[in-house]
Amino acid sequence: MNTYSACVTPVAASQGPERAAGVPSPGQNRRVTVQRLGAVAYQPTWELQEQLLADTLTVKTRNRDAQAAGQTPELTSNYLLLCEHPHVYTLGKSGKPEHLLLDEASLLAHDATFHRINRGGDITYHGPGQLVGYPIFDLDNFFTDIHRYLRLLEEAVILTLADYGVPAGRIAGLTGVWIDFEEGAPNPRKICAIGVKCSRWVTMHGFALNVNTDLSYFGHIVPCGITDKAVTSLQAELGRPVPVTEVQERLLPHLAQLFGAEFV
Repeated sequence: MNTYSACVTPVAASQGPERAAGVPSPGQNRRVTVQRLGAVAYQPTWELQEQLLADTLTVKTRNRDAQAAGQTPELTSNYLLLCEHPHVYTLGKSGKPEHLLLDEASLLAHDATFHRINRGGDITYHGPGQLVGYPIFDLDNFFTDIHRYLRLLEEAVILTLADYGVPAGRIAGLTGVWIDFEEGAPNPRKICAIGVKCSRWVTMHGFALNVNTDLSYFGHIVPCGITDKAVTSLQAELGRPVPVTEVQERLLPHLAQLFGAEFV
């Protein structure tokens, strides 16, 4: 069982657009079931992710036994959960509790909740106006390379932002998507956080793209433990709100192309 940071992981500065996953091999399933959950509380969504991951791991265990017996294995499933959450702060396994700057009474006053969760990374915020995506992918269906997986998630967001005329990219050493990302830029600011967990090549958790997010809520944490960079949203960059559902529909074709997947 592995966890990968929402904030920091080795990234080569030169990394750019990634190639699609290519033609599926026999036994690979590139179909992805998309579940548009709308506005939903964090805890039941986390539980749904855990259930889908457990179901996939059960199939993989059966497949291991089937292959040992010379039988044909089953195809495993892939899912993408899309949603928005009420105000919530989540702390990854390597995070520091002191990076949440609110006590219990202050959380209540801000109508927010707090969860310690099993992804990598430090603390982050989810809330209304933010597009959250949870891919439950069996990477055996695509490629077994977690860093390539992270880069493809980033690339899909970068391409989606380009659809709106917003240049975005990567900063070496920092997972996620940034505005003013070029070396020496005066005001680098994060627009999308990414943090995942991977068990036997099955992923969970995912990405959080700030669309119309109330950025003041990031002022109550040290986002991802990073103290010297700002946070932004698509609304802040464009000067106008954008429907979250519109952004997700623009994102899906980019994900499908990059992963060589069929979204259903």
